[in-house]
Amino acid sequence: MNAIKKTTATGEEGWSLVIEPSRSLFSLRLKEVWRYRDLLLLLVRRDFVAFYKQTILGPLWFFIQPLFTTIIYTFVFGNLASISTDGVPGPLFYLAGITLWNYFAECFTKTSTVFKDNAAIFGKVYFPRLIMPLSIVCSNLVRLAVQMLLFIIALLYFNVNHADIQLTAFIFLVPLLIVQMALLGLGAGMIISALTTKYRDLSFVVTFGVQLLMYATTVIYPLSAAPQKYKRLLELNPLTPVIETFRLAFLGRGTFNLQYYALSIAVTLIVTVAGVIIFNRVERDFIDTV
Repeated sequence: MNAIKKTTATGEEGWSLVIEPSRSLFSLRLKEVWRYRDLLLLLVRRDFVAFYKQTILGPLWFFIQPLFTTIIYTFVFGNLASISTDGVPGPLFYLAGITLWNYFAECFTKTSTVFKDNAAIFGKVYFPRLIMPLSIVCSNLVRLAVQMLLFIIALLYFNVNHADIQLTAFIFLVPLLIVQMALLGLGAGMIISALTTKYRDLSFVVTFGVQLLMYATTVIYPLSAAPQKYKRLLELNPLTPVIETFRLAFLGRGTFNLQYYALSIAVTLIVTVAGVIIFNRVERDFIDTV
């Protein structure tokens, strides 16, 4: 336990700040996180600025990356492989999936290396360790907002060109979908980050594991185009109902099954709680093993 001693006006000594390990594995210590909100904002700004610092195009990379990915997917999966897009123009279909998927992938991969990447800081300065993964989720939220702008521009363009696209009432679920993706990325990332303090190999698995997971999610194809024998497995993937509902909200194409979506939310909550428990357990003594 560390503490800061101060002398009061009457000459008596007392403790102004006591730092000790969290007693509850379920504790998020949100009050303490709120006290360090300035640090959180500073880390978010650092991550945002560091992304385009010393680059020629700067913030335009937030647009360029999903745009080029969409073009490649349209050419490879739409033109060469002729995979169905449920009647939605290829670029718009792939951009819808990429926008939400990129947010999850970035939150997951960057959170999964929090302990390893910040070991030097954690060993010297005290602050709520949860600040680090939260800053990653928040900074990627800014990136998501920029890419959502690109998606809306594309949506308006195809609407002007009389594409058969329509918004549905599921658009009111979009904020929930974004929160769900954030929690999945945060929870899964914290679990992997805790495990990598002892098993460094996992950091290498995450890199290509996320790519494999994308193909097991309906990012580059609609659920309706999947073979019948694989549909049940795809629906059990907690990310699939989120992507499908997102497309259904903006494009009027997609599949919404309340049973599988409820299961997706349940898995999200389980992963998040498990991530918090493991993160709180490992942060107490990870500096000795990292």
